[in-house]
Amino acid sequence: MNEKINLYEQIEAHLLQDKMPSKYIEKLTTNEVFCNYPFTMIRELINIPQSPKYHPEGSVWKHTLLVIDNAAENRRFSENPKVFMWAALLHDIGKVTTTKIKKGKITSYEHDIQGAVLAREFLENFTQDNEFIKKVSSMIRWHMQVLFLVKNLPYSDIEKMLSEVSLDEIALLSLCDRLGRGELTKEKERIERENIKEFKEKCKRDYIKKNYKVEIK
Repeated sequence: MNEKINLYEQIEAHLLQDKMPSKYIEKLTTNEVFCNYPFTMIRELINIPQSPKYHPEGSVWKHTLLVIDNAAENRRFSENPKVFMWAALLHDIGKVTTTKIKKGKITSYEHDIQGAVLAREFLENFTQDNEFIKKVSSMIRWHMQVLFLVKNLPYSDIEKMLSEVSLDEIALLSLCDRLGRGELTKEKERIERENIKEFKEKCKRDYIKKNYKVEIK
């Protein structure tokens, strides 16, 4: 178990200190400890495909590596870099159990919900800091809300989201998620940043300023 704890701590150090933590994380694929539970919960992302329409970079693993590098670039803006970086690494862990291929279409419905559960399971192997675990899990639970709200999809629950996570934090994580994709042009990046801006404005206008009985984080 000591080897697992040591690896967990090394991963955390690289997430918090490296300019491109993906370089270290990518090398772990052949690490003997990383090939065992609970690290297999992350390693399995190598084998999880994604829709090439939305993820031309390929697997969930490749996407995750891009996301953590984007997160590292932005962690100085985070209220809690430790929570932020672990949320970035684990944000799509739910795709391991939710990804389905039907008639050539790849989906991962409710991977955000399942991901929050799996992230808690993973982290409980290494820490008893329940507040930290809760914060990471909540970030993962709500990381899809930008897409749901901006696209006017019926899956958003902004009031509940705002009772659990900081608007600025979830927006920052979502930005890193949206930018962590292949074939990202300047125009696509501009659109993603505009979507994040629209998301924050909608939240402030429609939820925060309407006297909802919700504690804004």
